[in-house]
Amino acid sequence: SPSLGRRRQREAAEEEVEETPQEKKLRLAKLYLEELRQHGERAGAMLPGCSHGWGRGRASPAHIPLSLQVQPPDPASIRILRGHQLPVTCLVISPDDRFIFSASKDGSLIKCKWEVESGKRLCVVPGGKKGTEERHMGHASHVLCMAISSDGKYLATGDRNKLIMVWDAATCKRLHIFTGHRDAVSGLSFRKGTHELYSASHDRCVKVWNVAENAYMETLFGHQDVITGLDSLSRECCVTSGGRDGTVRLWKIPEESQLVFYGHQGSIDCIQLINEEHMVSGADDGSVALWGLTKKKPLALARQAHGMQDAQGLQQPYWISAVAALRNSDLLATGSHSGSVKLWKSGEGFRKLEHLWDVPLVGFVNSLKFSSAGDFLVAGIGQEHRLGRWWRIKEAKNSICIIPLKQRAAPPSPEAPNGS
Repeated sequence: SPSLGRRRQREAAEEEVEETPQEKKLRLAKLYLEELRQHGERAGAMLPGCSHGWGRGRASPAHIPLSLQVQPPDPASIRILRGHQLPVTCLVISPDDRFIFSASKDGSLIKCKWEVESGKRLCVVPGGKKGTEERHMGHASHVLCMAISSDGKYLATGDRNKLIMVWDAATCKRLHIFTGHRDAVSGLSFRKGTHELYSASHDRCVKVWNVAENAYMETLFGHQDVITGLDSLSRECCVTSGGRDGTVRLWKIPEESQLVFYGHQGSIDCIQLINEEHMVSGADDGSVALWGLTKKKPLALARQAHGMQDAQGLQQPYWISAVAALRNSDLLATGSHSGSVKLWKSGEGFRKLEHLWDVPLVGFVNSLKFSSAGDFLVAGIGQEHRLGRWWRIKEAKNSICIIPLKQRAAPPSPEAPNGS
């Protein structure tokens, strides 16, 4: 009947994010081009000698089922890098996977640069007392977030004292200080392929900067509570997690508009894009959510993803304190203080979250990052949560853990003698 048809259309409209006709045409055209590109790569880009099957210099496919190729790591193979005296709060891996940059709550040891292969600490930037940032090289309060540009040239760090510092990643020399946020800087991300920097803060706004020009560009408003995380890829947009306002938001920078997503019941504390169309988030209600950027509600939701804890006689879910996605694949990782990092597969077109296996790690997992090649995962561990001191795990070590991800051996070629 006409009334039934109208009701179905209305329900579908509520589920879909509102788009103008021009935006819909553009989105469908991009999807069509992406399908053509994937088809071309499947047909001609499987070059021998490449770890994931695509040639160097070519763009990687949009979605590779790497979860089938990865084996659970041996706990004895996990490498632990010690140097921070207080909890590690954030870390990034250089685009070439050679270096790790980390930061902590430590007032005297703010930022470290590590060599992945040897585990050596190459650079340490000491901090100072509050108000002495102009005289000292480093921060004078807890560093909460960091980001590295896709060419590996610039590193940005944000702290509780409202400051963003920009560094030369090669020399660890400070280049600029950005001021403008009115509260702690809690999220940073460089737009891929550019030196455009997005920042998020507890002052509830997102700011855009041009690092190469040392310039502020604009401010975006919308969240009703502190912003706890931020991420971006190639498009001129970013995604944020909005703490206790219960929303995830997609910010369209040129249009100065935003799309709002609802799904978690608690404070949304971390977020990362999987590809240009999907993202993953975690909250203190213990849930992990998979999202499509054209749906207002999660495509998949894993409740109590890290189980339950007995907190002061009450059963509560373990908070999700960190999420990571291996870009353009189906492999995800989540962290809490439950005693392990969990790896997941995003199956059935991102409509299902399947738990793969656990990696035992004691402490608060405050940051997680996959290497770009997918051969290792790095976790920043602390005795406390990066945003507060609600609990303290005394037996935890404030450290960086490098977790190797073994690739399954390819099946032997039938033409090769003796299966070699």
